Amino acid sequence: MRINKNIAISDMGFVFNPVNGESYSVNPIGVEIINLLKEDKSYEEIKATILNNYSTDETTFEKDYFDFTNLLLHLNLTETEDEKNN
Repeated sequence: MRINKNIAISDMGFVFNPVNGESYSVNPIGVEIINLLKEDKSYEEIKATILNNYSTDETTFEKDYFDFTNLLLHLNLTETEDEKNN
């Protein structure tokens, strides 16, 4: 999964999609995950980063990560493999 290249995110957690003009707010962990996705980090790299930086367990991370990434997908903030390769 990768965040659309046109999505803007501030350090304060403001996410802006210029395609449809919608904006969202995310917490610091959400900012970190979005930035890691923008860097094209793998799931395993993201999991290792979050588990090292925050006091959470693997089960909680997995549930929260997949809930969050499904929300990003639903909000059209991610791109498909075809879009990524163009």
